Amino acid sequence: MKLQTDRLLMKPFETHHLNDVFEIYNDDTTCQFLLHDKWTDENKERRFERKLNHNQLTNENTLNLAVLVGTKVIGDVSVWYTDMKDTVEIGYTFSKSVSGKGYATEAVNALIDYLFEDVQVHRIQANLDARNIASRNLCERVGMRKEAHFVQDFWNKGEWTDSIVFGMLKSDLKKREKN
Repeated sequence: MKLQTDRLLMKPFETHHLNDVFEIYNDDTTCQFLLHDKWTDENKERRFERKLNHNQLTNENTLNLAVLVGTKVIGDVSVWYTDMKDTVEIGYTFSKSVSGKGYATEAVNALIDYLFEDVQVHRIQANLDARNIASRNLCERVGMRKEAHFVQDFWNKGEWTDSIVFGMLKSDLKKREKN
C-alpha cells in the first residue's frame, strides 16, 4: 500500500528505515506527549519491529506508514480500528526538523482521503494529550472538529493528563475543501 502526494511518499516501513525512525523517536520533546518514552539504543530494534509488522489495516492490526521526502523518513502515520463499527483512530509523529513545512498536514490529509475513499470508513478520530498544541492545530487544519475535552482522565508517565478527542465524517471533507 502506497500513498503519494506532491512532495511525499507514504508506504509501509522497510528495514533500512530504522536509523531515520530512531532519529525521530530518540528525542524527549518529540515523545513528550506520546504514550512511550524516547527510544534508546537498547530498545530501538524491538520498537521498530512493531512498525515493520504493522503494515496492513485490519480489525486486528494497526497500519503504520513511513512518510518519506525522497528517501528520508521524516515521520510516520498510523491508523487502527476502534471498537465502533467502521471507525478508525489516527496517530502521527514527525521529525521536529521538518516542523513548519506543511508535511504533517499534507500526509494526514492524504491519509484521511484514503480512509474515506478507499477503505470506506464512516468516522475518523484522533485522541491526544490536551497539552499537545501542535497536534491540536494539525487536527484543525485537516478539518477535524474538537468533540470532547476530558479532564485528568488519562494516567501517563506518572501524571494525570487531559485528553482531547477530534473527529470527522466524510461529509466534513467538503468543509475542508472550502478552507
